[in-house]
Amino acid sequence: MSNARATHLSRRGILAAGGALGLGAALAACGDEDAKSGGANAGAGPNANASKGAATPPAGPWTFKDDRGQTAKADKVPAAIVAFTGVAAALYDYGVEVKGVFGPTTTKDGKADVQAGDMDVTKVTVLGNEWGQFNIEKYASLAPDLLVTTMFDSAGTLWYVPEESKDKILAVGAPTVGISVFDIQLDQPLQRMLELAKTLGADTASAKVTAAKKAFEDAAARLRAATKAKPDIKVLAGSASQDIFYVSGSNLSIDLEYFKALGVNFVEPPADVLKASGGWYESLSWENVDKYKADVIMMDNRTSAIQPGDITEATWKQLPAVKAGQVIARNPEPILSYDKCVPLLTSLAEAIENAKKVS
Repeated sequence: MSNARATHLSRRGILAAGGALGLGAALAACGDEDAKSGGANAGAGPNANASKGAATPPAGPWTFKDDRGQTAKADKVPAAIVAFTGVAAALYDYGVEVKGVFGPTTTKDGKADVQAGDMDVTKVTVLGNEWGQFNIEKYASLAPDLLVTTMFDSAGTLWYVPEESKDKILAVGAPTVGISVFDIQLDQPLQRMLELAKTLGADTASAKVTAAKKAFEDAAARLRAATKAKPDIKVLAGSASQDIFYVSGSNLSIDLEYFKALGVNFVEPPADVLKASGGWYESLSWENVDKYKADVIMMDNRTSAIQPGDITEATWKQLPAVKAGQVIARNPEPILSYDKCVPLLTSLAEAIENAKKVS
C-alpha cells in the first residue's frame, strides 16, 4: 500500500509540474467509491446521440496495441467506452462518444470542466470527478467494453485509475488502453489518439480532421517563426496554489517538450533542483516567486489551480511579466485532438510575437 500511495503522490506531483493540485485536500479525501459489481445492460451505444460526423464503428474483431505494448482485444469494436475525461473529450472531437468518464468533468457550479472540452457532460455517466474517486458499481452497470486513459510515467500506470481499487476495476473485464503522455513531444500522443479513434470508427480522413491537422501544423510553424524572431523572450510555466508557486521544468511534459523543440526559450529550475520532484517542477514560496526572471508566464488553467486573476500575493503582482500583462493560460493536460491543441500553439506564438522584453 505504501508503494501505491507513493506512486499516487508522484503522479499527482506530475500535474503539479504545471499546476497547484491541492495535494493535501485531494489525497486526504481520496477514498474511492468502490462498491459491489453490478451488471446492468449498457443500453445504447456511444454514438446513439452523436451529432453529424459521428464515428461509425466497423464490424468484426477489434484490436489496438497501446503504449504499454499491450494489445487490447474484443470480438467487436467497443461501443460502451469509459475514459478519462480528457481522453473522452479528444475522442468526442473525432466523433467517438463515450458512456462514462472519470476525472475532472464538472466544476462546483455544475459547468463543464476545462478538461471536458466540447463534450455535453450531462450525457455521460461521471464515475468520479476528483482524484481517487472511481465508482465501480456505476462502472460495472455500464457494461463497459473498453477503458481508455493516459499514462504519466514509464511504468504504464493508468492515469486516474485508483491504485487501491485498480484490481476491482480491472476485474469488471473491459480491456484497457493506455496512451503515453510521458517524456515525449505533443505531436506523438496526438497521432496515437487519432489512430485509436480510427479503430473505433472515426473518419480520420474527413475534411474536419484534415483541416484541424493543417491548422495544427500552421500554428506550429507560426510558433517556430515567433521564437526565431524573438529568441531572447524567456517563457516560464507556472501554477498557483494557496501556499506554493510551482515552476515547471521543460522536460517530461508533452506540451513543453514540443514547444521547446519549436524554439521556445524556457526559463526553468536546474536539473539538480528538479530532481527532488522526479524532474517535473520546483516548489517556491510566494516570497520567492521572483526567483526566475521571465518575459511571458504560462499559468495552469485547470480548476485545481488558482487562476491568475485570483492571486492576491503582492510578490506576484510585482512580477514584470504580470505588470506587463504578459500572462497566458496553459493546460498541462492537453486534450489530445488536433482541434484542441491549435489554440495552445497560437496563444503562445501570439504572446511571444507581442511580448516586450521585461526580464
